[in-house]
Amino acid sequence: MISYEQRQGPEEQPAASADDHIAPAPRVSVQAFCETVETAAAVQAAGEDRRLDKAHLKIQMGGMAAAIEAYRTAPTPNVILLETEGRSDILTGLDDLASVCDAGTRVIVIGRVNDVLLYRELVRRGVSDYVIAPVKPLDIVRSICGLFSVPEAKAVGRIIAIAGAKGGVGASTIAHNTAWAIARDLALDSVVADLDLAFGTAGLDYNQDPPQGIADAVFSPDRVDTAFIDRLLSKCTDHLSLLAAPATLDRVYDFGVEAFDSIFDTLRTTMPCIVLDVPHQWNGWTKRALIGADDILIVAEPDLANLRNTKNMFDMLKASRPNDRPPLYCLNKVGVPKRPEISTSEFAKAIENQPIVSIPFEPQIFGSAANNGQMIAEIAATHRTSEMFLQIAQRLTGRGEAKKPRTGFLQPLLGKLRAR
Repeated sequence: MISYEQRQGPEEQPAASADDHIAPAPRVSVQAFCETVETAAAVQAAGEDRRLDKAHLKIQMGGMAAAIEAYRTAPTPNVILLETEGRSDILTGLDDLASVCDAGTRVIVIGRVNDVLLYRELVRRGVSDYVIAPVKPLDIVRSICGLFSVPEAKAVGRIIAIAGAKGGVGASTIAHNTAWAIARDLALDSVVADLDLAFGTAGLDYNQDPPQGIADAVFSPDRVDTAFIDRLLSKCTDHLSLLAAPATLDRVYDFGVEAFDSIFDTLRTTMPCIVLDVPHQWNGWTKRALIGADDILIVAEPDLANLRNTKNMFDMLKASRPNDRPPLYCLNKVGVPKRPEISTSEFAKAIENQPIVSIPFEPQIFGSAANNGQMIAEIAATHRTSEMFLQIAQRLTGRGEAKKPRTGFLQPLLGKLRAR
């Protein structure tokens, strides 16, 4: 029997937006039977999306008839994707397919008839989703991934990767303060994963010295589960936890491309927001961490090397993530005395995107916070950089943009008049 999942009808589907959060699909097998070259191309492109990275996708032509013939002598996959151009043969074909389907197989139908009555009849027969053609790769990604998530879990497991365009630009400081704003100001349960195992500073910045951390998980992948990760987390605040780096040099931290996959997958199931403090190095696992994140922030200083590196990272990430919104970037340490800088407008022109914030060079406040193991908001809650970290937090979590309060010499008087 084909399994059943209640989904939205063809005339009830919301419009796609750039900020849609689609949870990745687990390790499942998907087989598509297409009737048109255009749909086959869209499915092929969807298979290259980061959210279907673990799914095994196979495509063949022939539509419904080919699917029925194929499964007369072969077991069915987890998901069958069917394209059909007609209407009269859909229901008959599905009845024939159900007779050769294994229990638990889910079916997605791509059709050209936008009719709620037809959709209801398809659902009654056990179809999990009905997608109106022509389809785009993101439509396929959303439909397949949606089979393995429930509506109330959509906000769970958002991974935010923050990386520097160059060493020493302050990416870790911004990552830690942004995570603090997400947890404190947005009241969103979050975890910071310090991926710089040799030189990570998250423990120092949060004034934590946990005996265990991310190294225990990455070197014991067979033990990684929810309970194991919970034991490794260090509590910073009510809403913020830390997966600390050992920051020791007693061993070499060489990892394979998929070394952190099990850790990220487990964190996704328990935490609404995961902030990755990605070190400035380029290898298989750092590239995979960036490409696999839901949102990315690149931190740069306003000089030529940072501009080149930011541009290279933008181009690579946009090419590797065609169905995601482009990465964001911010400028840090703007206005260093006597240092020639590239202006914000010139930087934005080269990147073809504006920075979400430009953080000024404030050595006194940042130095004090770092040396005291505190966040900027803890030592100067009303400082302008605290507002900037809130802006970053809101943009990265999709919770709207911060509105800057209007100020002026008449503002106190206007406030008193409103109070009266």
